[in-house]
Amino acid sequence: MNSLFSLLRKIPFPERTLLLALLCVISGVWGFAELADEIVDNDSRPFDEKVLLMFRVAGDNTLPVGPHWLPEATRDITALGGGTIITLVTIAVLGFFWLRGKHALMWLVLASVVGGGFISTTLKNLFDRERPSVVEHLTTVTSPSFPSGHSMLAAVTYLTLGALLARTTRNPYEKAYYLVGAVALSVLIGISRIYLGVHYPTDVLAGWCAGLVWASLCVMAARWLQRKGAVESADETSAAQPGS
Repeated sequence: MNSLFSLLRKIPFPERTLLLALLCVISGVWGFAELADEIVDNDSRPFDEKVLLMFRVAGDNTLPVGPHWLPEATRDITALGGGTIITLVTIAVLGFFWLRGKHALMWLVLASVVGGGFISTTLKNLFDRERPSVVEHLTTVTSPSFPSGHSMLAAVTYLTLGALLARTTRNPYEKAYYLVGAVALSVLIGISRIYLGVHYPTDVLAGWCAGLVWASLCVMAARWLQRKGAVESADETSAAQPGS
């Protein structure tokens, strides 16, 4: 293990970033393929239903576990992965990049979110999995279940933005803050879909896998644009900061 870390440290930072993104793409595709195979064969249903019932009071699948305020709080969290909030966040980010003159990043963010939404819709219609029926839904849903669109769009949007923000600094603690925050938000949104009873756990896992793949591809595109000079590097950003 130490020799592996030593080898990684010898690889220049840009190449390490591309290598990590490529590993995320490969692992995400593999994870999604495994989950898709499970749901096509209907092998995951016992596990899925067992986990869903863990979020309900024993003997009453209409009553969620936890304090009385938790369902409403969970609906607030799940809204962060919904179309309305994702659209508002995207518009705000696009406006910021436009004002900063970062047009390449602006188009990249737009392509990542719109592309993620298109992929999510296509996959849902392709698998056409029914929503869970073992527990009562605590929020309204209309589309097919697999993969979770909220989980995928949250991963696409917040992981892409987190990675782009991490590229604007050379401080490892700031990088970790952006990335951990993006991952934590994506995880919370995914769990909220299970708690609300509108997605099987495998739906959420598949959404995370698909979102990770698309976000990683967008990060690789951002690195390519940086090499072309269309996106500022971390060195340029750090040099422009006061006191650097």
